[in-house]
Amino acid sequence: MAWDFSTEPEFQEKLDWVERFCREQVEPLELVFPYAVRARDPKLKALVKELQDQVKEQGLWALFLDEDLGGPGFGQLKLGLLNEILGRYGSAPQIFGAGAPDTGNIEMLAAYGTDAQKERWLTPMLNQELWSAYSMTEPQSGSDPNLFTTHAVKDGDEWVINGEKWFTSAGRVADLLFVMCTNGMFVVPRKTPGVEIMPEPRNHNHIIYNDVRIPADHLLGPEDGAKVLAQRRLGGGRIHHAMRTISQCKLAFDMMCERALSRESHGKIIGDHQMVQEKIADSYASIRMLRLLVLETAWKIDNTSTQEARTDIAAVKFTMAKVLREVSFNALHILGSLGTTNLTPLQAMYATAPTMGIADGVDEVHKATVARNVLKGYRPHEGNWPTEYLPAKRQAAWEAFEPRFVEDPQLREMAEGYAAYIAKKG
Repeated sequence: MAWDFSTEPEFQEKLDWVERFCREQVEPLELVFPYAVRARDPKLKALVKELQDQVKEQGLWALFLDEDLGGPGFGQLKLGLLNEILGRYGSAPQIFGAGAPDTGNIEMLAAYGTDAQKERWLTPMLNQELWSAYSMTEPQSGSDPNLFTTHAVKDGDEWVINGEKWFTSAGRVADLLFVMCTNGMFVVPRKTPGVEIMPEPRNHNHIIYNDVRIPADHLLGPEDGAKVLAQRRLGGGRIHHAMRTISQCKLAFDMMCERALSRESHGKIIGDHQMVQEKIADSYASIRMLRLLVLETAWKIDNTSTQEARTDIAAVKFTMAKVLREVSFNALHILGSLGTTNLTPLQAMYATAPTMGIADGVDEVHKATVARNVLKGYRPHEGNWPTEYLPAKRQAAWEAFEPRFVEDPQLREMAEGYAAYIAKKG
């Protein structure tokens, strides 16, 4: 029997190095040079490369890729523990070559791309010479692929794409757009004629594809295979997001506890007030429960498959948004007016929580998925009474004991005494 919550010493050393590296080198870089990871300036690129070279020396580059796809092949559990550290620092995922939305797109390319596609796009993306975005959601359909209308039509040696996509994160600055159509997944260079990026929203872009012509070899994977590719992309990615969300929750919790011991109200530190203690206790328990759920789900993926763990993955998705919302709200209240400003990470964290409940499918969809899958393991009871209806269970138990009662009348008398006591008790 294996039931263990420990981390092997060799990998713990890796985790310790990552934590120290992020705290001592990654965070200072992003505080002095925000967005340096995407900077074009040679001096800033050199600073970023210096850190990325250290990551590569540790064998931690593109750590989300399985070994057969050219990565370190850590598996979801180890990857989750690493992302629990990276999520505390905004630019850390890019420093480790593991930033969304590129990670999922790289994984699709590595798993389904032809040799020519990998040479043209995968290698430059791994080297961060090209950036990508994932163009899936539609204004009316949301994230339900069964309702998508964006479609590609074959015309000679080209595909012609028409449709409209919404909330394509980082689409404005991407070099490549991975566009999910009703009949396939397509790689569209952003500067292709007909790609129209609307002025708003600024960060999660609204894109219209108007007679966009791309070569035939820009189809990724099989025709009509978009759903399969999307599931490959999103399943493990939700574990990454969840562990990074946990790191944000822990950051909020650290700020909450520090502040509770530093401020006074009504003659004592606020940490001595029961309402503050309640927020701390509830936040602690929520974070711990979420962490165990996510790590168990990661373990399940490693030992079975993403498909087998789909119910748990969906549960992780809506739970992480809920916990981030509650913990950041508690921390914001304990910090008071300071928490509502942009002078700490809290305000942005709390503002992000609703997005977490919508991105990659709204929480309601994932809750429905969990409920449907859970109910498949149950059957309706026969007759008027549920399985746990106690009078019926007692009668069945009495019948099962009847042979023993025949052998031992005294045992029957004892049972009748208990039955009389229960009947009198009501």
